[in-house]
Amino acid sequence: MSKSLYFTPIALALALGACSGNAETEEGATSGATVENIAAPDGQKWSATVEQTEEGGYVMGNPDAPIKLVEYMSITCSHCATFGEEAFNAIRDDYVDSGRVSFEIRNFVRDPLDLTAAILSRCGGEGPFFALTKQALGNQEAMFEKAQSMGEATYNSILQSKPDVRFIKLAEQLDLISLFQQLGISEDQAKTCLSDQATAEKLMAATQTAIETHDIQGTPTFLINGKKIEGTNWPMVESGLKEAGAR
Repeated sequence: MSKSLYFTPIALALALGACSGNAETEEGATSGATVENIAAPDGQKWSATVEQTEEGGYVMGNPDAPIKLVEYMSITCSHCATFGEEAFNAIRDDYVDSGRVSFEIRNFVRDPLDLTAAILSRCGGEGPFFALTKQALGNQEAMFEKAQSMGEATYNSILQSKPDVRFIKLAEQLDLISLFQQLGISEDQAKTCLSDQATAEKLMAATQTAIETHDIQGTPTFLINGKKIEGTNWPMVESGLKEAGAR
């Protein structure tokens, strides 16, 4: 993926197209012995432990969890929104808090709308990342409606703006700044994050690395202990976790 993702105007339809998780997959997670619960430090929950990873994602849970679940996701992917709605609470409560499983989200940016929302989801740092991402996915339909009403001429004009204001303008058109204000990110904070070209470039570079390293072709795509698994829905992912020992 090249920098043309946000430096060159693209058809608005790109942002509204279907996401795909049907890329070829490697073998699923290796079946292993049942993994016992691992207690969190006194007075803490593993789900409150969130760190940024070397791959540019954010991981929730026991840093030494023997089962590591990774999701490559896009905020403009309808299947990712469905997965988040169905799976997030179960992953957090039933698996991450057991200490057996850590859960990492890696943004796989598909289009300027996705990139704008992804930047804002990271604006509060590690602590609120998962909550902000969940809310952004829940706002997907409203964001798409705003994008459609914007019109292609306005959209293309915004993408031709200077890099330090491009995503601010796009976020304003999509009502994302006001959304994230409701979630604890101030307007000034949001605009500072959106004007930071380095964040956008890192997200795009991480997406390119995902393509080259793990052959990620669509979202959502899941890894369990480094291996890509079959399936894009929660029952299939949960089956993979249980096969890996979280049962």
